[in-house]
Amino acid sequence: MIKIEALSDFVFFNIEKQKETKSGIILSDTSKSRHSTAKVVAVGPGRLDRHGNYIATKIKKGDVVIVDPFVLQPLKIDGEEILVARESDIFAIKK
Repeated sequence: MIKIEALSDFVFFNIEKQKETKSGIILSDTSKSRHSTAKVVAVGPGRLDRHGNYIATKIKKGDVVIVDPFVLQPLKIDGEEILVARESDIFAIKK
C-alpha cells in the first residue's frame, strides 16, 4: 500500500480490476482499459477559489467513487500503479 499525503484537491485512486460483470459476462481487455469506478486511497484537504475562500473536499479515503475515466492520470510510485485526478473530475460517491 502506497503511503502518500495528497495536497490541494487532488484525489488518488486504486483501481480494482474487474474480470467479469455481476451477471457473469467475462470482460475483454479492451473493455477493461477504462474504469469509471475507483476506490479513494488519499485525498487532499481542499483548495482556494478565485476569491481566496477555502473549499474543503467532500471525498474521504475509502470512498468508492464514479470518476471520468478519461481524466485519470496514471502514476507509478514505489513500483505500484496509482491514478490521480482533481475532485471536480468525480461525478458521484457510490453508496
